[in-house]
Amino acid sequence: MTTAGTPAGPGTGPLRGVRVVELAGIGPGPFAGMLLADLGADVVRVDRPGGPGLGIDPAYDVTNRNKRSIVIDLKAPDGPARVLDLAERADILLEGYRPGVAERLGVGPEDCHARNARLVYGRMTGWGQDGPLADRAGHDVAYIALTGTLGMTGRPDEPPVFPANLLGDYAGGSLYLVVGVLAALHHARATGSGQVVDAAIVDGTAHLSAMIHGMLAAGGWQDRRGANLLDGGCPYYGTYETADGQYMAVGALEGRFYAEFLRLIGLDDLASAHHDLTRWDELRERVAARFKSRTRDEWTAVFEGTDACVAPVLSLREAPHHPHLAARGTFTEHAGLTQPAPAPRFSATPTSVRTGPALPGADTEAVARDWGTRAPLNDVPAPDAD
Repeated sequence: MTTAGTPAGPGTGPLRGVRVVELAGIGPGPFAGMLLADLGADVVRVDRPGGPGLGIDPAYDVTNRNKRSIVIDLKAPDGPARVLDLAERADILLEGYRPGVAERLGVGPEDCHARNARLVYGRMTGWGQDGPLADRAGHDVAYIALTGTLGMTGRPDEPPVFPANLLGDYAGGSLYLVVGVLAALHHARATGSGQVVDAAIVDGTAHLSAMIHGMLAAGGWQDRRGANLLDGGCPYYGTYETADGQYMAVGALEGRFYAEFLRLIGLDDLASAHHDLTRWDELRERVAARFKSRTRDEWTAVFEGTDACVAPVLSLREAPHHPHLAARGTFTEHAGLTQPAPAPRFSATPTSVRTGPALPGADTEAVARDWGTRAPLNDVPAPDAD
């Protein structure tokens, strides 16, 4: 692992000079703000008094790294005006309220665009800004359930498997919000006109399944769990338990990789089962039995340096120490917190973890000075670091 030690403040990444206001929330909004901050943007998080209704100790919330924080009570008489002062000086604003809430608080798109016509106003929700469910509460699992993607995961005789909140909140939500606001920022700089970006988790998650829908239409995908090439139905694309209760992941799809896999696992006689679906059950049983004969580390050594497309399934604490990830610095350590390093990587404008998680209200004076606001942004004292 590498250790980042870059000074606080705006970064040196490709988004250096871009100003972002993030109205505090949980889940996909903060992650999107983190990604923009990792890329060098000056992200000011507007925290609410008392903090979010769901969250971890701010000192450990890695999704607030590389940001600065102020505290504003949007329900106070002067709260909206203080946010609008920031919006006037910003390039992007991110909010994750239910539809209509920002408008009722006085910081909706019309309010902000009246002060800054070039502003990109990014809206992060689960259901979107319109539709029958737009006003309903929800979380990741419900959003991905309706898109059909949750129903794709898991064994056919068991309930669907939850992919944590990575698929909906972060892949279908945060990443699409970031793509959207950066595309809109490009348009704003070319035309002088900002716009609203409606990033809905249901839309983004559905979009992620584009290839699968193409395969479904072509007859190359069955609309049921555990029956397809990439969903665990294929015996040479899945996971297998080892003798020590750990797991190995196998992805030997192509013919030459499949042949190498069989050779190393000692099952060359199953070469003809590659495309013979009638033999897949036999193949799965024999592969499972072989993997159960050795430990994960022993199998890792067998497949080391080969093109069999097999890897050990590591835990979150093990992953940073894998030789490949360690060599690349895929994980980093900052202020005692091990965390994924910023991604992707840039040859001319490198990124880094500059600061640890922003503590609510800790950057009030610095933001007021740097952004040139007319008055202190809040008078709520910053919490103690401990």
